[in-house]
Amino acid sequence: MIDLGISKLAMIGAVALIVIGPEKLPRVARTIGTLIGKAQRYVSDVKSEVNRSMELDELKKMKETVESAAKDVGQSIKSGADDFEKSWAEATQTASPGIDDYQSSLSGFGTNAVPEYRHPKKNWRLKQGATPNWYKARAGVRTKALSGAARVARFRPTKFN
Repeated sequence: MIDLGISKLAMIGAVALIVIGPEKLPRVARTIGTLIGKAQRYVSDVKSEVNRSMELDELKKMKETVESAAKDVGQSIKSGADDFEKSWAEATQTASPGIDDYQSSLSGFGTNAVPEYRHPKKNWRLKQGATPNWYKARAGVRTKALSGAARVARFRPTKFN
């Protein structure tokens, strides 16, 4: 790198003052300063991009190791589950006469061992207040919005002849 001391900078400034002239020197100095600033920003952007790409490579390697470890764990769990299913099937085959008798006794009564799913008949997306509707009706609280014309028609006095 270029070694610039105070004496060398003073020499460059004196030569620039003589060559460029005192009228144009401030404008040239500002232009050179902005160009140097742009160059520094460009270099820092390139450095940060290189660092990001290096970190991305490291993250890809780490992702691959984690995925391979997860596959190994999944395979060991699957093999353990297969062993469990085999032992469960053997255990249920020996105990199946009792289970069949129980299920047949339930079917004789007309009930299922597992109750059928019923929807709660609520719209969970709508917010509902804690005050029950029967209380609102008794207290005279409006539960539905009325348009202006409907409100006028509802509260219009009747004609007496």
